[in-house]
Amino acid sequence: MNAVPATASVVIVGAGPAGMTAGITLADAGVDVVLLDKVAEGANTSRAVVIHARTMEVLETLGLADTIHDQGLIVPTFVLYDGDRALTHISFAGLPTKYPYTVMIGQQHTEAILLARLEKAGGKVLRPYEVSGFTQDESGVTVGYTAADGTAGSIRADYVIGADGMHSNVREATGIGFTGSTYPESFVLADIRMNWPDPRDLVSLHLSPEGATIVAPLPDEQNTRYRVVATVAEADEKPSLEDVQAILDARRPHSGAKVQEVLWSSRFRVHHRLADHYRAGRVFLAGDAAHVHSPAGGQGMNTGIQDAAFLGALLARVHAGEPDSILDTYESVRRPVAQGVVSFTDRMTRMATLSNPVAREARNLLISTITHIGAVNHKLAYELSELANR
Repeated sequence: MNAVPATASVVIVGAGPAGMTAGITLADAGVDVVLLDKVAEGANTSRAVVIHARTMEVLETLGLADTIHDQGLIVPTFVLYDGDRALTHISFAGLPTKYPYTVMIGQQHTEAILLARLEKAGGKVLRPYEVSGFTQDESGVTVGYTAADGTAGSIRADYVIGADGMHSNVREATGIGFTGSTYPESFVLADIRMNWPDPRDLVSLHLSPEGATIVAPLPDEQNTRYRVVATVAEADEKPSLEDVQAILDARRPHSGAKVQEVLWSSRFRVHHRLADHYRAGRVFLAGDAAHVHSPAGGQGMNTGIQDAAFLGALLARVHAGEPDSILDTYESVRRPVAQGVVSFTDRMTRMATLSNPVAREARNLLISTITHIGAVNHKLAYELSELANR
């Protein structure tokens, strides 16, 4: 556990992808930045696994796109199924970008790549320190923290970024509201080894009366590793091999899928919430502290990384002498983006979990019809890729 310095230009609370992206952007500009994280080590599970085209463009500015590309699995196609019937293919191949695809890579690998780049830029992640509160005045912010041994301390900063997740202590301390609600279903999240019939250059989203299921390939020398995300009325805390097998058997009955091993699994509740504001004086929110939503489309980590790069660049400009007022553009630019993502993923989730047979058949007909129109298919891929957020 490294000691926390007495002062820093910017303190970032939380060392996930958003926090480290902001840290890299600031450190590259010569800003003295400190990251405080309450966990003793970084992510060791895959959690978020999709990196979209717009995020690859952002990572290119940090010199990381090639590394992500080389360590990940390139997937240019999403396929939408109802049971065993393929309704449509959504192709990213024609998008106007250097990265016309998605990259599948576990979050633990993304975080390791970001951490190495942060340290190269001169930034540090100090663990484990839990932020207990802060006070701010006209000249800065005093951040209180508690170390693992219970020792209390504080650090003085010009600005603070709260990138400390959905249950953000920073957001709660500011009193910023987190408006939204929770989906009634629970979600199963699992990384597994299995035999799966689809090529490993596509992600499949399965619609069924039982719920929605996403199956995504992950980088693996054996070509048997997959991420499964599925809505379940009430899932076990740690879904078993039998649980995952039953989900796949019910929702893609003739796939022939055979689960060989569950590498890790969990159950979680999904919220769709958006912070009422992104700024409170000298304190800002980014990533899951500012917005959470359904995993449909794999938008969450991507939006957070883009938040952080934009905010970090603004703070660097202020550090270089530009007026503090430019920081107001962070909320005016990025909050509408998150608002659109929350709305888009909510529509996708509700569409995917329809149970009424008549409504499902109408949905399937609509999807099959309109997505075979080239312009519609392209627009959907463009929105999923987040290129519209440039």
